[in-house]
Amino acid sequence: MSEQKFKVALVDCNNFYASCERVFNPRLENRPVIILSNNDGCAVARSNEAKALGIPMGAPFHKIRNVVQKHDVQVFSSNYELYGDLSARVMRTLEEMAFDVEIYSIDEAFLNFSGFSLLGLEEHCHKIKKTVRRNTGIPVSIGIGPSKTLAKIANRLAKKNPRTRGVLDISEPRFNKKALEMLRAGDVWGVGSRWARKLEDYGIYTAAQLRDADIRWIEKKFNVVMGRTVLELRGIPSIGFAEPPKSSQSITSSRSFGKKVTAISQLKEAVASYTAKAAEKLRARGLLTNVISVFITTSRFSPADSQYQNSASITLPEATSDSTMLIHYAFIILDTIYREGYRYHKAGIMLLDVVPIRGHQPSLFGDSKKQAKNSRLMKTIDLLNKKMGSNTVRFGAQGIKHEWRMRRERKSAAYTTCWKEIPVIQAV
Repeated sequence: MSEQKFKVALVDCNNFYASCERVFNPRLENRPVIILSNNDGCAVARSNEAKALGIPMGAPFHKIRNVVQKHDVQVFSSNYELYGDLSARVMRTLEEMAFDVEIYSIDEAFLNFSGFSLLGLEEHCHKIKKTVRRNTGIPVSIGIGPSKTLAKIANRLAKKNPRTRGVLDISEPRFNKKALEMLRAGDVWGVGSRWARKLEDYGIYTAAQLRDADIRWIEKKFNVVMGRTVLELRGIPSIGFAEPPKSSQSITSSRSFGKKVTAISQLKEAVASYTAKAAEKLRARGLLTNVISVFITTSRFSPADSQYQNSASITLPEATSDSTMLIHYAFIILDTIYREGYRYHKAGIMLLDVVPIRGHQPSLFGDSKKQAKNSRLMKTIDLLNKKMGSNTVRFGAQGIKHEWRMRRERKSAAYTTCWKEIPVIQAV
């Protein structure tokens, strides 16, 4: 094998949310841990110990309460601030140890090792694993292969087999042959349950059978994307690495309320908060929005309540990422769609027709001085919130008490993003 042959590695944080909770609470090591969804509804993350107890993904908390109590399962509300910050720290560490890093999700990243001396690649990945653990406290597994799909499969095996010590390279056909024969076609990255059922109808049950299928037949019966998957399984890179993402067509920010809301004043606090968050994402990505939409809804799971839902949109006078302007128009929409006498369960906003700020032509009739002033204000707010913690500086329209906010009764501290909650070590 050439020492300069293309290879890609997938780094995946093990049981990421549970691992984040363990970083600042070592007493959770080797104990079952679950993380709950918004409003503490369902189990959305589980440690290996919790999985061993038979707690299924997505299980409603009230249905597993007996198991939790019997086995002293440690239960936490989702702490998005902590998870997001630790994810950023993991990604920064990876960027220091690879030529190119493509962040795939909050807990996964592909590393491009083209041009790397492949003879020492597996050893280097063990070093990455140790460095990430040392720098962040997060354990990771690393799968290596000649394509993204094979790297995904290698990662899956690295997690399950302790003999790999968390790193596995299945680049050679003799190494991936058995893996593909044992793996169900539906478990291949990008296939999914719907396509898996159709593949089974044609007698294709395993990843090995999918790899060996005729590509022209696959593309005819399925699509070109499935054809690329076949090539990837053969070790032929067919999914681009770190391709520039297309501009987002929309950004959505919404949450279910911790308790039902009736007053428009509380709805406005929630809508203002969601709008400010979405506008912050716009600015971070160098984007502007032309349209804002607001929606409100009652809960269809509360049959005793009268049901109502509505939404409306406004095309803005000019594309913007200015929180103050977006909140202003969000309130205009909310005043239009709000109806008294209903117990609202959820609200949200959508920023539509999103475009890059680079190359955008401002309106000739806009107030350029005011826009420049507001732009500087937004940059200052973003900088302060980045340095001092999320929501350190916020708009008055967002309110203070937030009685509507989602229920997170078991949330751990914001150890890394809030000055008041930074861990303190005391000498004995």
